[in-house]
Amino acid sequence: MAEEIILRFDNVVFEYAEKKPVLDEVSFGIHKGAKITLMGQNGAGKSTIFKLIKGELKPNKGNVFITNNATIATALQVVEKQDLNLTIEEYFANAFLEVPGNIKSQISKVMNAVNLSVPTTRKVGDLSGGQQARILLAFALIQNPDILLLDEPTNNLDKDGIDHLIQFLVMYDKTVVVISHDADFLNCFTEGVVYLDVFTKKIETYVGDYYSVVEEIQNRIDREIKKNAQLEKEIQDNKEKVNFFAHKGGKMRKLASKLKEEVAEMEENKVDVRREDKTIREFNIPAQGIIGNIVTIKSVKVIKNHEPVVKEVDILLRQRDRLLISGPNGIGKSTLLRSLVSNNNEGVTILKDTVVGYYSQDFATLDYDQTVFDSLQSILADGIDIQQMRSVAAGFLITGELMGHKISHLSEGQKGLLSFARLVLMKPGLLVLDEPTNHINFRHIPIIAKAVNSYEGSIILISHMSDFVKEIEFNNELDLGKF
Repeated sequence: MAEEIILRFDNVVFEYAEKKPVLDEVSFGIHKGAKITLMGQNGAGKSTIFKLIKGELKPNKGNVFITNNATIATALQVVEKQDLNLTIEEYFANAFLEVPGNIKSQISKVMNAVNLSVPTTRKVGDLSGGQQARILLAFALIQNPDILLLDEPTNNLDKDGIDHLIQFLVMYDKTVVVISHDADFLNCFTEGVVYLDVFTKKIETYVGDYYSVVEEIQNRIDREIKKNAQLEKEIQDNKEKVNFFAHKGGKMRKLASKLKEEVAEMEENKVDVRREDKTIREFNIPAQGIIGNIVTIKSVKVIKNHEPVVKEVDILLRQRDRLLISGPNGIGKSTLLRSLVSNNNEGVTILKDTVVGYYSQDFATLDYDQTVFDSLQSILADGIDIQQMRSVAAGFLITGELMGHKISHLSEGQKGLLSFARLVLMKPGLLVLDEPTNHINFRHIPIIAKAVNSYEGSIILISHMSDFVKEIEFNNELDLGKF
């Protein structure tokens, strides 16, 4: 018996109102119970496909078929701002049109599934980034969907959280479609890839684990490049013959005409080689050059049994000192950084006149109502003019057309790159980085790691991405989990 197709796109064409085409006659099917990765370059339209599946958008042409009215739920990348003031119980109640009588036991069940233990009276906004990531997944699970859509589900999760999520997904018997830049995570459970190409607006489907598919795509690109090179050589040879024979008479002129037709046909047969995302340019973050005891940390608060406990420490950061803050989700890492930057932590002192470059995991430093241009201009250090500002932005793929957009219209990845551009332009004496690889394309991460490692000021970093952390030389570590 053939496997049942639960989701099918049939010649779907979609473009936004501003005539920005995203999908061109896209067709693919996903079997019931399949675990599929949705891949594609930045801006290809992966999130658009999710919206079409959910019915939030309608195709311009073609159809999206959901078999037997299968139910759908999405685990979003970030908690919506209007939900941050809700208690956990209130937040889960929003998953239902009519709140069930046994909601408390349902909440308990899904919180257990995502390995999260916090009182349901806590506000969602008081949770750590990792705890919020678990809540987002639990919110989707409580709807008991036939199709589960996951958008960057490992962002903010520590290693234990990622391991638990993998284990859960391997055992999960429903259909799952995942967007993620975490290759190791994807390779553990996905069995096929749906690839959306930003240039052709077409879909390709592949069967196999993630690494096998990536290798297959690369081999295909290599074959396409080789085929084009051979055709290019033949085209050039024939063009030279056409030029030679065209000036001769009779049969030679006929031969030239025939060769010209062959050249046109070969030009038609050249393959559109897959072009992957552009990678950001290498960059440096200029340091303020401030001298002295830049950061003094005498005590920190850690969260034990959901209550803050003050612990004494003795950490001093001068120029070129780097501090890695580690510990499990919910221990208080991001809270420590926020209190440090806002200067309301009695146990931490930052040297007067230090320019602090803060990368917040929830982009709290960005004003979503500002345009990209105004956001960049508002933090310019002395000596940097508008032309230099535009050049720095372009290096982070923030082009002229994006400059007039409101920050609220940017993708999460673009907000991340904008945040790095701002750090370059402000010339900080202290870098405070909270999960700076979240939402960032994996091609950009080695370039960012190199820039952070070569920075001449002080650094305080939280990151759960071990491949990123190992590229940076630290001389201090504060493990909050050891208290």
